[in-house]
Formats: sequence, C-alpha cells, structure tokens
Amino acid sequence: MRFFAMNEPGDVLFRITEAQFAESCVRAGESGHEFRAGDSDADFAAGLAWADVLLAQTSALVHRFPAAAPDLRMIFLLAAGVDKLQPFSDLPPGVPVLNNSGVHSRKAGEYAAMALLMMNAKVPEMIAQQHGQIWKTLFSSAIHGKRVTIIGTGDMGAPSGRAARHLGCITTGVRTTATPHPDFDRVIATADLERVLPETDFLIIACPLTEATRGLVSRARLALLPRGASVINIGRGAVIDQEALCDLLDAGHLAGAMLDVFSPEPIPPGGRAWTTRNLVVSPHVSVDDPLTYNPDSFDIMWANIQAQRAGRTMTHLVDLAKGY
Repeated sequence: MRFFAMNEPGDVLFRITEAQFAESCVRAGESGHEFRAGDSDADFAAGLAWADVLLAQTSALVHRFPAAAPDLRMIFLLAAGVDKLQPFSDLPPGVPVLNNSGVHSRKAGEYAAMALLMMNAKVPEMIAQQHGQIWKTLFSSAIHGKRVTIIGTGDMGAPSGRAARHLGCITTGVRTTATPHPDFDRVIATADLERVLPETDFLIIACPLTEATRGLVSRARLALLPRGASVINIGRGAVIDQEALCDLLDAGHLAGAMLDVFSPEPIPPGGRAWTTRNLVVSPHVSVDDPLTYNPDSFDIMWANIQAQRAGRTMTHLVDLAKGY
C-alpha cells in the first residue's frame, strides 16, 4: 500500500515522519509498503494522485478538498474531532474516514483531575489575588463527594469520569442516550441535561462538535448551574456560549473556569477571555502528548487496516452523518 502524510508547514512536535511509519510497520508486523510526506499544495496534489491512504491532522486538510484522489482507499486522521472538515460532501466519495480516538485518553484524565483540583481549591482566584498583590485567605472544602457532570462519554469524557471518581466525586455522564457506562455513577440523555445542571458543582465539556452539540451549553443552561460552580472545557469552543460564560464569571455567579478550547481560536488580542475573572486559559494542549501521539495513532491505523483486511469491522470509522 502507498501512504501519503500531509503535514502542516512548521509543525515540529507532531510532524508525521518516515521513521515513525517504519517503526509502526515493525510493531504491526507489516512490510512492503511505501511512504511519502509533504507539506505544500504541490505535495498534497502529488500525494493524493499517488496514495492509497492519506494521513493527516485535520488542520492540515482544511480547505484542501475537493481534490482528485483516483486510488485513495482510506483517510486516516491523526485527530479525534472531524468538524474542521465540514462540509463532508467535499471529501472523496466512498472513501472511509477514520480517526485516532483513544490516543487522548491518558492526558484527558490527567487534565481533568488537575482542572478539578484547581477549581475546587480556588486557584484561579488565588492567581488573580497574586497579580493584584492581595493577601486574602481562601479556604476550600475537600473535593470528595462533590458532583461532576461530564458532557461526552467517549475518548475524553470517560477518562475524565474515571479521574473524577478517583477523587471521590459523584459523576454523571451525558450522552445521546442514557445507556449506562462503567466510568460514571449514572448516565443521562442529553435531552435531560437541564435536570442535572442545578445540582452540578463542576461541569466538564468533553464532547465533539457536531450540529447536535453546537451551542449545547447555552446561556440559559449555564444560568442553571448553582452559584459557585465551575466549568472545564476540553471538547470544542463552539459547544458553549463563551460570552455567557464570561458574563457569569465576571458577575461572580460561577467561581471559575478552565478552558482549553475557544471560539474563535486562537483568542484574538483584546479578546474577552484574556481578562475574564477567574478564567484560566490553556492554549489547546490538554489531551495531546507529543511523545506518544503519532506512534499511538499509527498503531490504531494498522489495527483498523488489519481488521478490514480480515473482514472485520473497523473500530475507528467516522460516521460522517453524525459528525464523529
């Protein structure tokens, strides 16, 4: 098979290389394959004209389709979210799209634990006091027994649930249907979200951006959170009404927020998120580990290719109708 990797110019940490591909072939017991990589428009056109499999971060493919791909048999995305590739009608028809769901789990759980402990200990307010040279005691209670609602129970939501339960929190997972999940004390359907928000101490957003989730955490729903609640977002910025969140933080209704994703992104100079009270900004780094990201992604790719070869279901096939 012929593999073409499309990289972003200047990307060093997550660049897809021939050495990584060769090492993955050894791990997977594969041989006899060809690999090329590029990062320019000319490279992309030539690569698609040649390749059976296209590998890329979604950001490297934005605005590159439609494009001629006569022999393409698979698009493997080194990303979990596919929203940047909408409209999906521009993609080569009939070519399966796969993602690397699962690669983000370890870091997602660590980030969720860190953010929960920071919010619970009032660290955002402590940082603000430090910048203002204010000495004022800020006591907090233990996090054990507090209530965490997590929107999304997949690659990032499930490990967030495990992390919260490890801290002794009571966890509620929110997904399309109320199917039980082992990483949550209970699971509710998205349609019942408003019922649990008034009893939520910490709201974690860990779902993909789809037409169903865009604007899901609206101003009205944010207002249902009790006074002193906190918000953590590792999903997508457009899932939440960011302006409403800033209003509730500045008004003191919400105690704090830690956001890894924003709308727009990056935050523009002078953007409100930079100065909103008790809002901690992390620049879209919560779940990606540069040491393991590409190797783990390659292993997922080979597992799916080998499954397809054996007539089994590919576990990471993206349902473009659902958007994930």
